[in-house]
Parts: sequence; structure tokens; C-alpha cells
Amino acid sequence: ECVPNFSEGRRPEVIAAIRSAAADVPGITVLDLHADPTHNRMVLTYVGSPAAVAEAGFRCVETAARLIDMSVHTGEHPRMGATDVLPFIPLTGVTMEECVALAEQVGARIGDELQIPIYLYSRAARRPERLRLPDVRRGQYEGIRDSIETDPARAPDFGPAKVGTAGATAV
Repeated sequence: ECVPNFSEGRRPEVIAAIRSAAADVPGITVLDLHADPTHNRMVLTYVGSPAAVAEAGFRCVETAARLIDMSVHTGEHPRMGATDVLPFIPLTGVTMEECVALAEQVGARIGDELQIPIYLYSRAARRPERLRLPDVRRGQYEGIRDSIETDPARAPDFGPAKVGTAGATAV
């Protein structure tokens, strides 16, 4: 299962495009979509094989990066990127270790191909200070943007040490 959170809850066309990015991957079943205009956030829930879930995650991040500009984003929920968080969750027949491997694989691909800073968190974290999402997200988009190039503690696990309009993503 994957339950990514995106920094968009107001524009139906952007919400639909992100949902389609996942739903169009063969083998993916979208279970839920919740969009909240006050928080300007959407949460998508989908399931499938590990390979399908990984591909859908990448496509959603790619779509969000193209359609959401964090430099003009406002909303009530703490956020750090167009795709704020991309968690892989083990269900039937998949272990947490396999989900960690997916996080590393997809995180590296996003960093390399989309040039988005990636922070591995929770069970995939490579640093103890990145176990908790609020610690990774500290300072939000603006704080990370302003410190990533000069603060070694803000160096991403994958991708550039520079924040563009898509922000950064926790995987």
C-alpha cells in the first residue's frame, strides 16, 4: 500500500491528474482520495504489487512536481514539497524490509530523474534524526529551501542539495 500526501487540495484538475497518475498504472487499485481545501492537501491511498506501487509513486511525484509550485503554496498543514510524503506500507505478502528497499529505490529514482531532494524517514531513515516525519519536515518548505545548501544536517539522502518549486519529499 502507498498513502502519499500532496500539497494540493483546492484545484480539482490537479487532484484528478495526480489520482490518474496512480490509477493508470496496470495493477494499481485506488482505494481512497481525500482532498481538504483548508489544509490545501490531498491524501491518496492505493494498493498493488510492489513494482506497480513503486511505479505509481514515481508517476504521482512526477505529476505533482509538474503541477504544484511550492513557492506560492499556502495551507494550514505543515508541508515541505509538492509531494510531501510517499510512504510504502506492507500488507499481505510483503515485509517491512521490502518496503524499505522500495523507499530506497523510488527515492533514488526521484532524486536522479526529477532532481527533487529526498529524505528517507521512519523505518527507511539512514539517520536517527529522520525517524519522525515532523523532524524531517521541520522548517517546512521555506526552512528547508533556505538551509539545504549550507546546513549539513539538511543534506538529502538522494537528489540535489537544492530545493526547486517542487520542494522536497520524505519517502
